[in-house]
Amino acid sequence: MKNHEYLSGIIEEKKERLLEVSNQIWGFCETRYEEFQSAELLCKALEEEGFKVEREAGNIKTAFIGTYGSGGPTIAILGEFDALPNLSQEAGTSIKKEISKGGNGHGCGHHLLGVGSLAAAIAVRHYIEKKGIEATIRYYGCPAEEGGGGKAYMVREGLFKDVDIAFTWHPYDQNIAYNATMLATTQIYYKFKGISNHASFAPHLGRSALDAVELMNVGVNYLREHIIPEARVHYAITNTGGFAPNIVQAEAEVLYKIRAPKVNQVKEIVERVTNIAKGASLMTETEMDLEVDGSSADLIPNVTLASLLYENFKNIGVPGYTEEELKFAQSIQNSFSEPQKENVRIHDNTIISNEIQPFLEEADFLPASTDVGDVSWNVPTGQVYTSSFAFGTPIHSWQLVTQGKSSIAHKGMLLAGKVMAASAVDAILRPELIEKAKNELKQRTAGNNYVSLIPSYAKPLPIRK
Repeated sequence: MKNHEYLSGIIEEKKERLLEVSNQIWGFCETRYEEFQSAELLCKALEEEGFKVEREAGNIKTAFIGTYGSGGPTIAILGEFDALPNLSQEAGTSIKKEISKGGNGHGCGHHLLGVGSLAAAIAVRHYIEKKGIEATIRYYGCPAEEGGGGKAYMVREGLFKDVDIAFTWHPYDQNIAYNATMLATTQIYYKFKGISNHASFAPHLGRSALDAVELMNVGVNYLREHIIPEARVHYAITNTGGFAPNIVQAEAEVLYKIRAPKVNQVKEIVERVTNIAKGASLMTETEMDLEVDGSSADLIPNVTLASLLYENFKNIGVPGYTEEELKFAQSIQNSFSEPQKENVRIHDNTIISNEIQPFLEEADFLPASTDVGDVSWNVPTGQVYTSSFAFGTPIHSWQLVTQGKSSIAHKGMLLAGKVMAASAVDAILRPELIEKAKNELKQRTAGNNYVSLIPSYAKPLPIRK
């Protein structure tokens, strides 16, 4: 029996338990740094399989590390489990229907991500035991990928210092051995403090913090013309100062998310945005303070590990889909907006992607961000995407949430676990692959040191409510 067949068999044996854990985390739908139930469930699942678990790793309450084996190469499997706010949605329906008004939902599939990685770690653990080889497999429970920079904090705490290589994955609408870069990003709260007063009787005695927020936003909108086109600047007003228009707002706050291909580019844009905030403060005679909410570095691809994942992808193959699964996926596509439907039509009306995309030797670019980037600067990191929902499903949407407990999602999750497990075992048995991956990382980062966008004083922050 070939290694990938043995590892796939282990995952199939554990299938019911894995699906149970995934579905429970979907139901918990806990947002960043508050994933207490999800983290504990994964910790217990690891302990059931003989892993030694370190809870609150790096003094981060919902971070943990499960370790099995000793000596040999140390392979990390990265898992996530955080949900998104305001995406509450019933499962298994093509109609938008909240479970709870304003509630959370797994709109990025991290309930699958965490458990697919768990499947890989468990399979490798059984291989190590069966073969009696010296190797260490670690499951990294990484909280707060959605804007909280969980992995960046874990890197800062030195939790990856002795790791040789890392693997991770993400649910997607295609099957891809991922070889691409992503944007660096940071999120910053800009908080303004003014003076309240009666807005009609004595407005001249007030100083409006809301005016400062609005002036800042106008200034940043003018800035957009004068930054590199690959950059992205998003914002959300998180505090308008209340609901009484006859009171001059004494407090107001805006959260900015700034992205660019490189960390130094983000830092430059942050300086310019901060200067605009200072200008708004001067214009309104208010005080301004800022607080870093979370950050992540740009993603460093690794062709060595990506091509290894691709070979195992081809060896394992993709699952088939039943008429019932295709019918459900089609009903999801029918709920798309017209531009989204047009995207599906362009791709030959694909319902569920059942092909492995050709491997790209030259790194592609994806205009998104992930805190996997911080790991990738320090450890060679390979990543795979598997088809886990109807083709064309938008990320961070109710349509993705509703598919999260479907058999389509579960097939993608288990496939990812199998591909990562087989690749991890190949790396253990072929140490030259690990050395090649390390040398590639050195070449890609030559002349550049890892710099975290998170200040040394910053602490992990849950979502403001």
